[in-house]
Amino acid sequence: MNYKSTRDNGVSVTAAQAIAQGICGDGGLFVPEKLPRFSYSDLCGMQHLGYAERAERILTAFLTDFTPEEIRDCVVKAYTGGKFDNDNPAPFTYLQNGKVNMYMLELWHGPTCAFKDMALQLLPHLLTKSLQKIKSGKTAVILVATSGDTGKAALEGFKDVEGTKILVFYPENGVSPMQKRQMDTQEGGNVSVCAIEGNFDDAQTGVKKLFTDRELNRLLEQNGMMFSSANSINWGRLLPQIVYYFSVYCDLMAHGEIDREGEEINIVVPTGNFGNILAAYYAKKMGLPVKKLICASNANNVLTEFLNTGVYNRSRPFHTTISPSMDILISSNLERLLYDLTGGDSAKVAGWMKELAVSGKYRVDDAVLARVQEQFFSGFCDDEATKATIKEIHNTENYVCDTHTAVAVNVYHQYVAQTDDTETPTVVVSTASPYKFAGSVLNAITGDASAASDFDKVKELSVVTGTPIPAPIAGLESKPVRFCGRCTAAAMQDTVLQITGIARK
Repeated sequence: MNYKSTRDNGVSVTAAQAIAQGICGDGGLFVPEKLPRFSYSDLCGMQHLGYAERAERILTAFLTDFTPEEIRDCVVKAYTGGKFDNDNPAPFTYLQNGKVNMYMLELWHGPTCAFKDMALQLLPHLLTKSLQKIKSGKTAVILVATSGDTGKAALEGFKDVEGTKILVFYPENGVSPMQKRQMDTQEGGNVSVCAIEGNFDDAQTGVKKLFTDRELNRLLEQNGMMFSSANSINWGRLLPQIVYYFSVYCDLMAHGEIDREGEEINIVVPTGNFGNILAAYYAKKMGLPVKKLICASNANNVLTEFLNTGVYNRSRPFHTTISPSMDILISSNLERLLYDLTGGDSAKVAGWMKELAVSGKYRVDDAVLARVQEQFFSGFCDDEATKATIKEIHNTENYVCDTHTAVAVNVYHQYVAQTDDTETPTVVVSTASPYKFAGSVLNAITGDASAASDFDKVKELSVVTGTPIPAPIAGLESKPVRFCGRCTAAAMQDTVLQITGIARK
């Protein structure tokens, strides 16, 4: 299994090279040359396995230059040993909300209370083995742009990992207070954090420019370093996300919720950068029985417009919302979907990406749009609808969800209203603990969030809902702040040189 660039079909590298490098030199993203297939028999064989064993089977199909022992070592270190509650990384909770039945896939039981842990507990092990395989002999300088959750999960995953340095950029006013606190108090001798003046798209665009800056890469090379990424532009970040879609289907089989071959499910994903729902799309193409992929956006509804019209237009007002991890106007992983839907036409994809960079928009052809709409339903909701959904679920189901999961639930109800599809079992991806956004969740449930401090809001939310505060959140209050740096997007290169100790010549 080799990997190609979405912008140049002539590129072909091993999995280890793709993971170590993170992004192609031409700015494209690495994609597998083909997708493996899993049969109903394969699903039956996985239904009584643990999560790590399921991950091992799926990763083996993609990482053909890794030995079975290497893959097993990676997944055991990532998913066992108490890093996730009850060593169960991806449990589901059944809810009946109105006339619909939902299975809430809770992906926030890890060390940073967000779904990014599912991949970022694994990626450091994949990356270090990849560096050994390509015999780079270099220190990996991992650059991360975050809209909130990726940053902390990457910092925690790579903390004190030998042969790595990690630098996280986050939008100064674009993350929740708890997300900011998680990053700024991060422990580890190889970690750095910097706020930027701007939004997530500014951070992500800046990181991509750093990756393709020839002079900066030359300086790193001279100093025994190389760039890599922990964002979902890195295939090693995206691949582990495919696993939990297979896992929840196997769990539904094991619990008798799915009892016949080929029985389909819907999957609802709140998304901004399109990586999480792209992983679900890949799972479907690999044989997972999925009827509809439901893409849920907040007020930054660039994906909703694209999926409904075929026009991607980033030139629109940017909204700072109570679901900040979705406050994104440039959805990087959409490029991988376009590559697949065009049958691997890298020239066409490169042309669209150039249009986006130059004019801020592009339009796909009618054939691609038809394929998009066959696979996806898309909708969005604003902050008021998000809060109303949080309140309704709490009042009717005594279930507390965060501001991103609530967007998914709201859009799922839109899907049901438009299609009357109440029979298909539906998995709603719950992406973060409500305690990461305690002020907004508390305000939604009680109409008030006037507690003096962010930690007072956390405590009050626990009292109001009768739910325990996750240990990683509770422990933040006593941690000292280590990082308070900030820079402009234009100064990101200087920040990289500073943390790597490289002097300009």
